[in-house]
Amino acid sequence: MNSLFQKYQFSDPWILWFLLLIPISVIIYFFLFQKKNEPMKISSLNFFEGISDKWTSKYQHLGFVLKLIAIGSLIIALARPQIPIEAHSETELFKEGIDIVISMDASGSMLAKDFSPNRFEASKDLAKEFVKDRVNDRVGLVIFEGESYTQCPLTSDREILIELIESVEQGVVEQGTAIGMGLATAVNRLRESEAPSKVIILLTDGVNTHGKIHPLNATEIAKEFNIRVYTIGVGTNGKAKTPVAIDPFTGNYIYDYVDVEIDEKTLKAIASETGGRYFRATDNDKLKSVYKEINELEKAKIKTIEYDIDLPEKGNLFILFGLGLLLIEFFISRYFFQGIS
Repeated sequence: MNSLFQKYQFSDPWILWFLLLIPISVIIYFFLFQKKNEPMKISSLNFFEGISDKWTSKYQHLGFVLKLIAIGSLIIALARPQIPIEAHSETELFKEGIDIVISMDASGSMLAKDFSPNRFEASKDLAKEFVKDRVNDRVGLVIFEGESYTQCPLTSDREILIELIESVEQGVVEQGTAIGMGLATAVNRLRESEAPSKVIILLTDGVNTHGKIHPLNATEIAKEFNIRVYTIGVGTNGKAKTPVAIDPFTGNYIYDYVDVEIDEKTLKAIASETGGRYFRATDNDKLKSVYKEINELEKAKIKTIEYDIDLPEKGNLFILFGLGLLLIEFFISRYFFQGIS
């Protein structure tokens, strides 16, 4: 038995306590056997012609012994015996571990149709694709118009975040473009982060018109917390079909071609001061390539050691052994000791 426990280790060793039932069963069995102590009664001797009474007397406990060994073998199988590996294989891996907040403009001009179906929906779709690729990161979402708010705090639950991105609507708060507030709120979500890399992706299509915090003041706060900001200016070059009013009769937007005005100077300054980069996306494909480039740029590497813990399972051997003994016991009881009571 000692050699068994030296050869194997058990995933669920507590199950081995049930092996104590075996000696208890032996004591009860022989106590009842001695108490009974009656002669054996054999219904017919035809099957045992040529076999002495001494033989049947000698092996009358064989079935009980086989059952006990089989039960013990099945108990060991339930404890999940495994072959221990003296030296686990060590593997050095590099895994990403970044906290990212996407700060997205949801002002009325984001409904311009120079993107398909418009800037706002295209930005949401590509943000969802970006989130799907960030397997080992936490990502959050901030929305800003004339004010800013947190749509989703930092989370590693990508499904929840994608649902919240899909549910974002334009026109929830005061109209306008508060770039500074959008950046400051994103910084607030990251200021207590202990991630090795903290990143904000700031996406807008306009100029700061609202909010109590100027974008460059928010940039200084981001620098204090070592937060890198990537800025994205969204909008075609020239004019874009943009909503300018609402039809009082139908409630639908009235569109007209309006000059695209993006404060690229400020967006470039934000990126430069924080160690990020400024990108200009003029259509869906370019916005997609921007997210792809940011995805490639932001790969913080963390050294980890992984161990090979998938030890070889050997429980099936004990199951086969136990079932084999039960089959032998059944065969002996059925054909050799049938009629003995």
